[in-house]
Amino acid sequence: MSIALFRIDDRLIHGQVVVGWGQPLDLRFIVLVDDDVAGSEWEQELYRMGVPPEMSVHFLTVTDAAAQLERFHRQAEVGIVLVGDIGTMQRLVTAAPKQVRTVNVGGVHHAPGRIGRMRYVFLTPAEEQGLRAMAAAGVEVTAQDVPSARAVPLEELLSTSSAD
Repeated sequence: MSIALFRIDDRLIHGQVVVGWGQPLDLRFIVLVDDDVAGSEWEQELYRMGVPPEMSVHFLTVTDAAAQLERFHRQAEVGIVLVGDIGTMQRLVTAAPKQVRTVNVGGVHHAPGRIGRMRYVFLTPAEEQGLRAMAAAGVEVTAQDVPSARAVPLEELLSTSSAD
């Protein structure tokens, strides 16, 4: 099955990813795409501590991930591609347009300038535009915090507020 999920989650590797998504999808690898983390051994070691031994983690820059996505798609094991922000995913979609067909918005938390769309998704206008640009490029964008929740289509996500 190869890559089961392309996920945006600003917490990167944490319990919801490893257990919440990892167990139902039987994940065997995570591709963490972050230019800064890819160059930081101590950050990589911190993230590795949150992953069980049977799951491998690959720390890649956007450029390196785009070059290797086809290989990850061919893996016999199931994995996910994880980024920490919309801009990084947008860069990955641009760099490897045929490799990223769906994007899961799983956790973009409150920060100054962000508007609440769901309890786990807060977006700036620029981030909303980034999601729209991915959709315009043919990527199916949905919001879903856990596998048992309904996947919320992009237009529905952008038309709601967390007060709804």
